[in-house]
Amino acid sequence: MDFRVLGTLEVWTAEGRITLPSSRHQRVLAALLLAPNSVVPIPRLVAAVWDDGPPVTATKQVQNCVSMLRDRLGGGSDLIATDGPGYRIAVGDDELDATRFQLGVATARELADAGDLRAAVDEARRALLLWRGPALDGLDAAALAGPVTRLDEQRFTAIGACVEWQLALGEHHAVVEELGELVTQHPFRERIHGQLMTALDRDGRPADALAVFQALRRGLVDELGVEPGPELRDLQMRILAREQGATPTTPDAPARQAESRLDHALRQLAAGVARQWTAEVGIRSLNRPAPVPLTWSATGRPVTARAAAGATERLVLSGGLGDVVTKFRQTASRQLVVLGEPGAGKSVLAMLLTLGLLADRRDGEPVPVLLPMASWNPHHEHLEHWLATRLHEEYPGLAQPVDGADTATQLVLDRRIIPILDGLDETPPALHAAAIDALDHATADGYPFVVTCRGDEYEDAVTRTGFVLARAAVVEIEPVEPGAAVEFLTARTRVGDLRWTPLVERLRTQRDSALAQALRTPLMVDLTRTAYARPDTDPGELCDTDRFAAPEAIEAHLLDAYVPASYARRPSPPAPQAPPAPPRTYEAAQARRWLVFLARCLHDRQSRELAWWTVGRFVPRHVAGLYLGVPPALLFALAGWLAAGPLVGLVYGLSFGLAGFVAHSTGRGPGPLRVELRFRNTARRFVLRFLVGAAIGTALGLGWSLSPTIVVLLAADFGFAIGLHVWLDTPVDADRVTSPATTLREDRTAALAYTLSFVVCLGPFYGIAFALTNQTRFVTVLSGHFDLVLALAAGLASYLLGRFMFGPTGGVAYGLAGAVVGGQVFPRATTDWQAIGVGTTFGLAVGLTVCLSRAWGTFAVTRLWLAMRGGLPVRLMGFLNDAHRRGVLRQVGAVYQFRHARLQDRLADDRPPLQ
Repeated sequence: MDFRVLGTLEVWTAEGRITLPSSRHQRVLAALLLAPNSVVPIPRLVAAVWDDGPPVTATKQVQNCVSMLRDRLGGGSDLIATDGPGYRIAVGDDELDATRFQLGVATARELADAGDLRAAVDEARRALLLWRGPALDGLDAAALAGPVTRLDEQRFTAIGACVEWQLALGEHHAVVEELGELVTQHPFRERIHGQLMTALDRDGRPADALAVFQALRRGLVDELGVEPGPELRDLQMRILAREQGATPTTPDAPARQAESRLDHALRQLAAGVARQWTAEVGIRSLNRPAPVPLTWSATGRPVTARAAAGATERLVLSGGLGDVVTKFRQTASRQLVVLGEPGAGKSVLAMLLTLGLLADRRDGEPVPVLLPMASWNPHHEHLEHWLATRLHEEYPGLAQPVDGADTATQLVLDRRIIPILDGLDETPPALHAAAIDALDHATADGYPFVVTCRGDEYEDAVTRTGFVLARAAVVEIEPVEPGAAVEFLTARTRVGDLRWTPLVERLRTQRDSALAQALRTPLMVDLTRTAYARPDTDPGELCDTDRFAAPEAIEAHLLDAYVPASYARRPSPPAPQAPPAPPRTYEAAQARRWLVFLARCLHDRQSRELAWWTVGRFVPRHVAGLYLGVPPALLFALAGWLAAGPLVGLVYGLSFGLAGFVAHSTGRGPGPLRVELRFRNTARRFVLRFLVGAAIGTALGLGWSLSPTIVVLLAADFGFAIGLHVWLDTPVDADRVTSPATTLREDRTAALAYTLSFVVCLGPFYGIAFALTNQTRFVTVLSGHFDLVLALAAGLASYLLGRFMFGPTGGVAYGLAGAVVGGQVFPRATTDWQAIGVGTTFGLAVGLTVCLSRAWGTFAVTRLWLAMRGGLPVRLMGFLNDAHRRGVLRQVGAVYQFRHARLQDRLADDRPPLQ
């Protein structure tokens, strides 16, 4: 039997090609062949057959398709076996063209590494001949798009490697035609453009090579606003130098660059991840002197797939924190699920695993990246897209383009990161099973990963739906032994300190006591040491069975004692890489009140992530609409009053005030922009933006009947204001880790830049129009006090501004307000000072409107409102940073989380938030 997926789906036997009955049968067979020898659950087969809205009989129809395939293909249930929640197709390595291709490419790479490039090229070309077109050409099933894209990407990568080897062998002429076709298909991939330039140059066609560079550069600048990378620019300069008489390169010059930008970004990413989590380990005092000892072993829950259990049955899956890196590398698939009860230490294990893999990272090994799973919705976002998005957010430098795609996406597609996914249970319960299935589907090709989850939630999702991670080993963290708890609790006590003696004796002699049951998790053990760290406390009180008759009572007491103990200690240390600042001190009761407010607000939003740009959602929308809409309205009212008296001022204020209220009450503000000021290589884009702004200024000047000289000044004004946006760009350093402070700082830069641009644009324009207009009237109503044409023009401009800030609803609200204001007819300015005052006030009103529409502006005003109401401190970011350094909060990229979900839940139950 010969199954072919590298092109149209085909099945061949010795007697000839087997025709499949319908597209449904083809999609079912394709889904099975994309995960050969692995169980494909029936729901996934249903998704493959019906892109949207499967019928109620979908499962039955899939079963009928499988039955028909067994009859048509022969082999019965030996070929397509029923296995647990789905079906598994049994194919050998020589029976599936995709497997033969992958093995052939792997062999070619081994030959190339051994120095036999000729044999490597021959082997790679034999493998590439298996392709007859795009993978599964013509099926177009949305559920199969991920693995199909990976197959096509493997083909492209193999062609690139083969071309590199041929160039090194001097076969530049042989690859020109093929590279020309690839450049047409992939117009932004820098690697193949560089290969084509090299081949053309060595073939005696340097002018054609330079033309390839220019075409790529035009495309990158026009479409993406970026320049080609340094490697390609260096290649262009070398070709130019040779054309001008410099010493030409020899055909056997090395074609591969000493270091690709992707490799450089990967090393920067590894350094950034290591620095990020090393700092977090220090903040959590995990090395003082060591974390709570914990052990783990293969789970006894019925959640492991048969294939994974068979692959790991000879491997002893057990150990401690020091063994997890070694055992992870020993698993055949490098896919691991870590289960545990709340507070068992799953996050700590994931953190230490990440650092362990980085500390002993081997050549060619992917970089582990620890990410919380709470924001992933598998129904709306493919795993790889979500991973790339999170990498953008956590490490902004990875947004830089490389080889036609941003660096983060390229790293994900090339399988150069290991996702360490923490907290599957923190996604909504309805998504648990879907997340397991989507994760299994996305990693069916052997993509390594680690995922943590609470044991009961994971078991419930698996047993309820039958979805499993087919290749993943599943381990579970075991309860902390009393001896290990004693070792941790007494490790930092001084000699002669007897405060812990009653507790130690209780743990050692009564292993079933409420105290021993409460201290079964690392979280509670650590909370115990924190709560009783001061010498004037008595840990022996936990042995009082009248006060603490049940484990739950002890756990509640420890959670309640944690915040006061954290704020009773010495001042927190300075933040890493922060300027010196006087230490802040907070009263424990005051800090607890603020933390309770935050916990309750997060609980109401069903979130674990505390992001500064979402603080505005802690306030009722109508209240936010008032305090964000009124300040600009007052400035607009003042501008109208200065221009034409109190009645016009009232119209200005009410119109824009109502628009601001509606926009802020109904819309959701944007997230933060991750940018930095950068001037290099921006001249071309600045000129293009300047011309656009100049055209807008010219149109407005002519529309208001201004003189040619004034129109030119307005054109320059608008051109500069719009052009300055090109100086805001994504950071370039991949090792720079996002933090709440950096995102706040970067969004503040963007917000102020946008504010300045609109002030510079519209302030002078309004003042000049007010002073110098020829007062041409078009279609007037209301006894000449309102011009419909001017109202239409102003309404359109205001609609565009409102849409830019708030989306469609804001566009309509501000469009109507602009029409009401812009149609007002009143005499022009009587003095220059009046025009200057009105223009300045109007520009500031527009600027404040823009500023408050950005994440930073909303946050700045909201924190002041909440501080006046007593809910939060004025210096909120300082308080959150201090809470992080005290260990009450933990930092995950740009957001904070409470140290543990149980601490957040306990604080949220304290009292309702302040309104």
